[in-house]
Amino acid sequence: MAIYKYEKILDKLTKLQFEVTQNNATEPSFNNKYWDNNEEGIYVDITTGEPLFLSINKFDSFSGWPSFTKPIKESLIAQIEDNTLNTTRTEVRSSLSDAHLGHVFTDGPKEEGGLRYCINSAALDFIPKAELTSKGYAKYLEYFTINISKAYLAGGCFWGVEHYFSELKHVIKTRVGYMGGKIKNPTYETVKEGKSNHAEAVEISFMADKISYKEILKYFLQMHDPMTKNRQGNDIGSQYRSAIFYLNEEQKRVASALITEAGQSGVFPNKIVTELVKVEDFFEAEKFHQQYLKRNPNGYNCHFIRDGWKF
Repeated sequence: MAIYKYEKILDKLTKLQFEVTQNNATEPSFNNKYWDNNEEGIYVDITTGEPLFLSINKFDSFSGWPSFTKPIKESLIAQIEDNTLNTTRTEVRSSLSDAHLGHVFTDGPKEEGGLRYCINSAALDFIPKAELTSKGYAKYLEYFTINISKAYLAGGCFWGVEHYFSELKHVIKTRVGYMGGKIKNPTYETVKEGKSNHAEAVEISFMADKISYKEILKYFLQMHDPMTKNRQGNDIGSQYRSAIFYLNEEQKRVASALITEAGQSGVFPNKIVTELVKVEDFFEAEKFHQQYLKRNPNGYNCHFIRDGWKF
């Protein structure tokens, strides 16, 4: 394992890295190196190279700092009561180097333990998955061997679609965005006007060994209305159309067969109009729209599970 010599590395830290790790400073939110990094890899202590966090446990907390649901091992992190700023918080430090990392809070994802490790980017170095072996961290490759597949679906306002899929067991990550349009990098306002022909869509990353693509699609047909063209509830327009964007011929085959099966099941009162479209581009939507209903539980949602549409 590539552990640095602690005494030598301190001299190589930037001023900000030194202030954060040695003097408990806090870097600016939304203006730091890793707050929006989505690459696979590990995060190590900037002062020692000790592995602390995995990218698979990183999530967007909308705080502007890197946030994790847990460290690689609990023993790697020391927790200390912090009574500064006229409040009581729990500071987290690296057990090996005693470097200040950040704080841990109890407002993280409930389905993953409810913790949010809010960490300064300046206290970390990131080792991409592709460089783990060359940099002496080959043993951590085992954390990235889970069979992850992706599905791309459009079924009305992406707030509700993302909400239901983010709650589905074995779905590990969701993102909302725009697909199927005529221009590059559309904005929400452009899509809303209907001029770009994009659909509001959701990228769903799921554990393919635990839940199949077919099961993902069956759930999709239950949580939105696949029988209304260019509409979902009170939302009307081509951006709200029902569509399955397939990545390859196997996904196309599964989706086509499922739509036929659903149509013949007798549980849907009208013809299914869900489009099958090959994936070309997925343009991630603005931060405001990501995990919208998780941040705004009482926000607009026209989706619900139809128990009578199981087949």
